[in-house]
Amino acid sequence: MLRSFLPARAVSGLPVLSLAAMPLAFVAQASAQSTGDDESVNLDPMVVSATLAPRTASETLSSVSVINEQTLRQRDPISLIDALRGQAGVDFSSSGGFGKNTSLYLRGTGPESTLLLIDGMRLRSATNGGPAWQFLDPRMFERIEVVRGPRGALYGADAVGGVVQLFTLEPEGERPTPSITLGGGSFGTARAQANLSGEANATRYQFSASHLSSDGSEVRKGGEDKGYDNTTGLVRLAHDFDNGAVMGVTALRASGNTEYEGGDSDYVQQVAGVYGEIPVTSNWTSRLTISEARDELDDFSDLGATTFDTTTHTARWDNSVLMGNHELVAGAEYQQDKIDSTTDYAEDSRDNVAVFAQTLLDFAPFSLQVGLRHDDNEAFGGETTGHLALGYALDDHYTLRASYATAFRAPTFNELYFPDFGNPDLDPEKAESVELGLRGQYGRGFWDVAVYQSDIDDMVAYTVQDSHYAPFNVDRARIRGVELTTGLEWNQWVLAASATYTDPEDRKSGKRLVRRATQGVRLDADRRIGDWNLGASFVAQNHRYNDADNKERLSGYGTIDLRAGWNFAPQWKANLTLENVLDREYATARDSFNGWDYINPGRAAYLSVGFQP
Repeated sequence: MLRSFLPARAVSGLPVLSLAAMPLAFVAQASAQSTGDDESVNLDPMVVSATLAPRTASETLSSVSVINEQTLRQRDPISLIDALRGQAGVDFSSSGGFGKNTSLYLRGTGPESTLLLIDGMRLRSATNGGPAWQFLDPRMFERIEVVRGPRGALYGADAVGGVVQLFTLEPEGERPTPSITLGGGSFGTARAQANLSGEANATRYQFSASHLSSDGSEVRKGGEDKGYDNTTGLVRLAHDFDNGAVMGVTALRASGNTEYEGGDSDYVQQVAGVYGEIPVTSNWTSRLTISEARDELDDFSDLGATTFDTTTHTARWDNSVLMGNHELVAGAEYQQDKIDSTTDYAEDSRDNVAVFAQTLLDFAPFSLQVGLRHDDNEAFGGETTGHLALGYALDDHYTLRASYATAFRAPTFNELYFPDFGNPDLDPEKAESVELGLRGQYGRGFWDVAVYQSDIDDMVAYTVQDSHYAPFNVDRARIRGVELTTGLEWNQWVLAASATYTDPEDRKSGKRLVRRATQGVRLDADRRIGDWNLGASFVAQNHRYNDADNKERLSGYGTIDLRAGWNFAPQWKANLTLENVLDREYATARDSFNGWDYINPGRAAYLSVGFQP
């Protein structure tokens, strides 16, 4: 229930799912008045992360969410976390705001169990397993896809909870097109972005740069403000040949400094890759991508200076073969992780070789997806994962889906090799998941509901065995959940809602997994009025526990954000965002050793002005 963070009169007897389900009535009413000619791409967007092939959200047979460019520009989030917060199945815990350490829990799985891709290139830390979400500037991306549920058959290790893929800006326009945005606001925050894109002689190009600096806010009561700065650069080049082949390069680098209680860190997040795609035949396309991802951290604390630099080299070969209404996707992947650290690891590199195949079959009204992948990892041996999904179109609007999938999480370098702590005998965590979903797709709206259960075996837990404190394969987890998403475009209004109920249970202790909320809701409303666009968002979650024994309770919260955009002159626009307007103090993590909560920023206001032809 939402009683812990809303007035009792406002939500008396009203569960989270009921609150988020209210827009369904508007969807049905508006859709009854619409026709197929009114269909909006935004309500059934194209998705590639779920199947490795372009499919609309209703055709993927998966639970997916898409945040498009228009939504990102209107909300103008300071951080990527703000853009994802409250989306169905998505939960965060953080050690404060403005570039502080952040973990994402997708469908209740651990922070190492969600795969992050940037234009198809994997980014994470090989030492701790999770990506640094807090260092990625949302202004560098034009679309975000969130696929909920295991995707080991397509991506191998770490996709136990699902996949988040960020897509960089797509070059467009025959003439050079410049744009610039300047802004700032609360907590001494300043932001700037510049971009140049276009096309010349069949070569598309994009050059972008952004900078954010902030004095930051206090991360604990009575503490000092902890600053943050970030500089990000992006380069994209692509050339189209007369025979249909394409060659391109993409590079994104984010670097800066973040302060925390007891020290500060210099960081680098970088992905770069070159790709080539050729039409082998009229129905067979082949693509080769070679990429490098870097996660670098130089930490300076009261205990001294340490360096943790990880590099991932990947070569991936993807093939797509169209066979009438059916499609075959197959390929191979080679990946190598390397560590360069002041900490002496027993092993500092490992390789992974994989082959995979997937068939997408359309026997209307039935559709079938079958995928299989085998990974051979130098550290833990071979692992085979798969998925099976069946869809049935009840009519032109409603699609019923059912799926079964497996995935695994490879132990991190810290878990395997950290001095006097790692356990090189660890096995991968293994997951099985079943899901049943129903989607309603209309001209002006949609709704989607899914119920699922995931069972995770050989969970890595830190405990004492044989008089030695270390990670061992000892635990099991069962995660059950219900998710609801809905959206509506009607009479200049764009409405969206999502709600999540999750039961992430440690089967050994019967306790809730740490730092996970069980209920969450997000409501968004935006309206266009002439040269203005106005909007509001409400995000709420119930309480969570900071410890495995469920004794350290962190209260739930609810926040309201407001926004306004004004096209005050041709090619010029101003955006004003007000975050946490009720100045709600809340925490999603606690320092158990020192006894303080990591509090998030309070009320804030940000203004930006931009020029774009």
